[in-house]
Amino acid sequence: MTVAFIPVRGGSKSIPLKNIKPILGKPLVYWTVKAACECSAIDKVYIATDSDKIKETVEHFHFPKAVVIGRSAESASDTASTESAMLEFASQYDFDNIVLIQATSPLLTADDLTRGMKLFESDGCDSVLSAVLQKRFYWEADSKGFASPMNYDVYHRPRRQDFDGSYTENGAFYITRKEDLLRTKNRVSGRMKICEMSEESFFEIDEPSDWVIIEALMRKKGITAAPCDLSKIKLFLTDCDGCLTDGGMYLTENGDELKRFQALDGKGIAILREHGVKVGIVTGETRNLLKTRAQKLKLHYLKMGADDKLPIVKQICDELGISLSEVAYVGDDLPDIPVIQAVGYGCSVPNGREEVKAVADYVTTAAGGNGAIREVTDQIAKAKGIL
Repeated sequence: MTVAFIPVRGGSKSIPLKNIKPILGKPLVYWTVKAACECSAIDKVYIATDSDKIKETVEHFHFPKAVVIGRSAESASDTASTESAMLEFASQYDFDNIVLIQATSPLLTADDLTRGMKLFESDGCDSVLSAVLQKRFYWEADSKGFASPMNYDVYHRPRRQDFDGSYTENGAFYITRKEDLLRTKNRVSGRMKICEMSEESFFEIDEPSDWVIIEALMRKKGITAAPCDLSKIKLFLTDCDGCLTDGGMYLTENGDELKRFQALDGKGIAILREHGVKVGIVTGETRNLLKTRAQKLKLHYLKMGADDKLPIVKQICDELGISLSEVAYVGDDLPDIPVIQAVGYGCSVPNGREEVKAVADYVTTAAGGNGAIREVTDQIAKAKGIL
């Protein structure tokens, strides 16, 4: 049996709880768990953590292969090696082969892991590690500071196109046998092969600046966590406060209530409406100013005073003759959870409750009232070929 082992701890110093910090709308660890679960060569995926919060977050992913397990404080300390966590795991669980996966490599794909397993299963191979081929000139310096080239002849400098380059570990994954792990106490040993990954996978998330770089690369590659085909969305619904607004309550001296809406969000809703998608608001509030906003946006539906939202959404679907899988919804608070879990594309906002973000298919980068709705409507519009 081949298992994946993903160690994640809650004590990161550079970025607190970075393993569940959203990147491209999902917790960081989601992407490697997803890749491992989608690899047919891996039978079970173990996520080992010392954090109850990380455990709760991962359990909400609902990947059939994924199992969250604990790890000791010793193996999760700042000074503990990854090997110590692997050995602890190996002493408690039965398996034949282990794929160590680093949660800080969200560009890892199931295809990468499949290629790695094929190399591992080839004749004479004992271990596999992922790496990136880089055509860079490496140097080293001696104790006196004098430098010398490591991988080329400085007097015969090759052109880049003629240079073979060198492989650099990207830390994404390592494959070995349990017996070899226990014998050598190392993640790789014996006769090793390299599984080459894409050049951009060189980046790992260790510092806040890495976050910006990798998220941009993920967007460029068109990576999405959407569980449905967004081109099939026929109904877009959203909560109001905290999603269409910033969640603030503004009062005049006369006691009149004001709300701040974002024009960009309104335009995004209008684009969907103009191209045949039904649009609406489902909110627990009952306010005349919502009626005014709904009329201005020419919404098909405005459902106010909705304490139990899912039956209302189901009723709208029945009227339209569509399924819940053809609905996109944005919410931020506890009453939104049943809807987010039921529809095809359930979204939340970064200012939403943690319980809501944990079950959402996508968490926007923009905050509620500051372009969050436009972010989701643009995703749908692009999938439909509108934008």
